[in-house]
Amino acid sequence: MKEVGALSDGRIRLSTGTLYGGLGRLLEQGWIERLDNDEPEGRPRKDYALTDLGRRTLAAETARLEALVAAARLILAGGES
Repeated sequence: MKEVGALSDGRIRLSTGTLYGGLGRLLEQGWIERLDNDEPEGRPRKDYALTDLGRRTLAAETARLEALVAAARLILAGGES
């Protein structure tokens, strides 16, 4: 949760309910998988990784958002109304 805040310059703050709800949905959709964690010391951690499906979905969503940004830039530049 701290890393999300740092990556977004404090614009996004996740609660534990939001985080774990999102992780549950990503697991159900098969976009992430839980990894085994063999750390014997300290607080137990849950590690996750993107699946192949998750990677493809992320790539498609990134392309969709890039196209949306390109269209918005055209509008802002006066190229289309």
